[in-house]
Amino acid sequence: MINKITNAWICSVKKNSISPVFGDLILADGIIKKIKKKDWKDYLNSNTKSEKNSYDAKGKVITIPNINFHEHIYSRLSKGLPISGPTNNFTNILKNLWWKLDYALDHEMINASAEMAILESIKNGVTHIFDHHSSPVYATESLSVIANALTKYKLNGVLAFETTDRNGQTLSKKSIDENINSILSESNDIKFLFGLHASFTINNQTLIDVAEFVNQTNVGIHIHLCEDPVDRKISLVEFGSLPLKRLIKYNLLNEKSILSHSIHLTESEYKKILRYGSSIAINIDSNLNNSVGINNFNNIPKELSMLCGTDGMHANPAKSIKNLFLLMRHSGLSSAEAFERIINIYFSQHTFIKKFYNDFTSLNKNDKADFIIWDYVPPTPFNKNNFWGHYIYGILESQVSSTVKDGKFLMKNKKLIGINESEIQKEIYKQGERLFKEFKKL
Repeated sequence: MINKITNAWICSVKKNSISPVFGDLILADGIIKKIKKKDWKDYLNSNTKSEKNSYDAKGKVITIPNINFHEHIYSRLSKGLPISGPTNNFTNILKNLWWKLDYALDHEMINASAEMAILESIKNGVTHIFDHHSSPVYATESLSVIANALTKYKLNGVLAFETTDRNGQTLSKKSIDENINSILSESNDIKFLFGLHASFTINNQTLIDVAEFVNQTNVGIHIHLCEDPVDRKISLVEFGSLPLKRLIKYNLLNEKSILSHSIHLTESEYKKILRYGSSIAINIDSNLNNSVGINNFNNIPKELSMLCGTDGMHANPAKSIKNLFLLMRHSGLSSAEAFERIINIYFSQHTFIKKFYNDFTSLNKNDKADFIIWDYVPPTPFNKNNFWGHYIYGILESQVSSTVKDGKFLMKNKKLIGINESEIQKEIYKQGERLFKEFKKL
């Protein structure tokens, strides 16, 4: 275990602001015991010597870890699958790729997917994953498979199973039971939300059943909301109500709920989400890939909690935040407005994660020693006034050099610690080949 990180720019969170401090982090028992300030110019003009049981950051930036607020771990073995049907619109992408893939998954494939996603996450400085899982045939104990993998590699997760009626009543009941059983067995390390696919694949009775449990336990939901216009269209035709209105009708919104995507909503609907204290999770890379559109940011109240996810496209939410900033600029927001939105997202995410892990680090004294070291040394003065300029145009363009959890390196100098990656990749391929063959049959 390391007991000191020396010569680092430490970016602690204090009252929704960040004031970078150059110095050393003193660690003990997985806790930050002290932040020792040093003079940056003295460091520039000196020859530093390595200290025993310490790690020299050599002027690099340290921040709180990255968090992925909407992940699909089950997507990891989807690369190169033999898709036979059209993928010319969102509905066909679901039918001919994702709904075939999740139907073919078994526990061994799920575990391989989880291990692949976890290794990718560590490499990208992600220590907490909000996963939205689907494996309808092998629903039972599927979240335990993912939870065990996360625990094995020292990551935290907030898991949910994608409840849907698209596969019939029997499998729908399995998905509900998997959510309920998982939530009732929650631990300190692994938490749960009640997973729902999307309004257009969920019957009224299922929402009633889910709402009864959610309201009794005060658990949040994790759902795809208006990712594509088809969600609004089918929900209105089949159930006589728009997606958000259905969630409100059955009292399914609360301050722990994640409404992922939330693209095709009106200004009035965004205000209703704000009223219920729920958060939206934007997945910009996936939205572009599926050509479903992007959010109208002018319609989203600045006070609304916005999170960032990857939707299973990759395990790098930092890249997604940068792309989100660029899309905001492209959509017409001024530089100042786009910066303000990204800053709000940064602190909204920090606030939201504490609803599940109240000991999530702020990188202050007596906090958990969880942090990431970026491969970024500020090339110009670095302070409270220009931190966000460095963050958007420097830090987010850099790789994560090291990932530290509970005072221990999960990755050090871009090398995973205590993990035989080549052996894991062999097993991932074996399960990927099995999935390939099963997918081809569907």
